[in-house]
Amino acid sequence: MSLIIKEHRDSIGWITLNNDAKRNALSADLLTELLNALKSLKEEKARVVIIRANKGAKVWSSGFSIDELPRDGSDPLAYDHPLQKVIRAIQNIPAPVIAMAEGSIWGGACNIAFVCDMVVGTPNTCLAITPAKIGVPYNTSGILQFLDIIGSHIVKEMFFTAEPISAEKAQGLGILNHLVATEELEDFTIRLANKIIDNSPLSIQVIKEQLNILGNAMPMTPQTFEHIDMLRRIAGTSNDYLEGIKAFYEKRKPEFKGE
Repeated sequence: MSLIIKEHRDSIGWITLNNDAKRNALSADLLTELLNALKSLKEEKARVVIIRANKGAKVWSSGFSIDELPRDGSDPLAYDHPLQKVIRAIQNIPAPVIAMAEGSIWGGACNIAFVCDMVVGTPNTCLAITPAKIGVPYNTSGILQFLDIIGSHIVKEMFFTAEPISAEKAQGLGILNHLVATEELEDFTIRLANKIIDNSPLSIQVIKEQLNILGNAMPMTPQTFEHIDMLRRIAGTSNDYLEGIKAFYEKRKPEFKGE
């Protein structure tokens, strides 16, 4: 069974996350299929790309697959990780990418939703950033992407508490562009896509790249990057990290000791 369903019709590229049994967890296989779908739609010159879950899904994606977290202290989200490649592909595809977010969005899947150019949700949409639940360090580019959209106080609360925020709050924070009734989600998103298709594709391509460049124009010294990498290594090689994964599989609350 394909973990991703790709379609291209009426100038709209559709990418459907298709692993309901695993709540669309971001396994390497699913991410690789997602990356290939994005590459294919770029080659086919889709004018808009919509990323969705299957209709009626309660979870858009449950985030990074716990089964694939490294146990040897290596970086769980290195530059060449499939999730990082997907994020860059969404940013680099010339067409606007819309996350049609039916259901909840967890962990690393928030990163995918945040880098999409627009997000349309329903009252059932909620978002939670959950690395602290299992002691996982988070990649620097992901944190910068969160900061680019919402303020540091909200980012800190989401990371520190790992609690979900509601669709209404997400819309107020600018995470969701639109909040619509579940039964209207697909038709509304298609209408939004068609409004984009009516406009100049070259103008949109140039503006998207301009916005990405300006959004990333944050000066940072090499020493700062090294410091951040060191901090991530501390968390990634800790006993808390291993305890968090173990507790997840044993279905119990982890006993973190801060070491």
